[in-house]
Amino acid sequence: MPWGDGTWRHPPTAVREDGDDLLVTARRGSDLWRTTAYGFVHDDGHALLAPLPDGAACEVTFGVDYAGNFEQAGVLVHAGSQEWVKAGVEISDGAPQVGAVVTAPTSDWSVAAVPEWAGRAVTVRVSRSGDALTVRARVDDEAFRLVRVAPIRPEAELRAGPYACAPGTDGLTVRFTGWRTGPADAALHA
Repeated sequence: MPWGDGTWRHPPTAVREDGDDLLVTARRGSDLWRTTAYGFVHDDGHALLAPLPDGAACEVTFGVDYAGNFEQAGVLVHAGSQEWVKAGVEISDGAPQVGAVVTAPTSDWSVAAVPEWAGRAVTVRVSRSGDALTVRARVDDEAFRLVRVAPIRPEAELRAGPYACAPGTDGLTVRFTGWRTGPADAALHA
């Protein structure tokens, strides 16, 4: 999918194309979170979004070449300021963590440590089917692993695409190397 087919929700500090790649520099303090455990609301993460109709999938590939606490990148699926899912790789407790945050209207967070993903290409795939959003991720050309099955309103108008946030650091630049759309996964299980 061409980068120009998306619309920025909260444009980043800098964005430029480098060949086929998109380099996104996040603003310090940018994040996506609502209330739970921390008590704050952040709704200023940088996301390049396009429609995600029912029966469709969105895949984003990016390099995990960052190491600052809570630096993150992946896919944002957005229905509104109180209804969204972000899925990707975030640095927490000193290591890359693959996970997802589901917000409706407060946020939850599920993660699994993947220290071996540091410095490698990660692909996050979200598939929309009826009342479910299925999140899968992989590193390099390995098989996709299931990250999360999240509820969504079937009638919601969703937009999805690459996102990046830097809650506490300056200068995070994420290299996105792919953005693809296509049909949703045929089944939840192989």
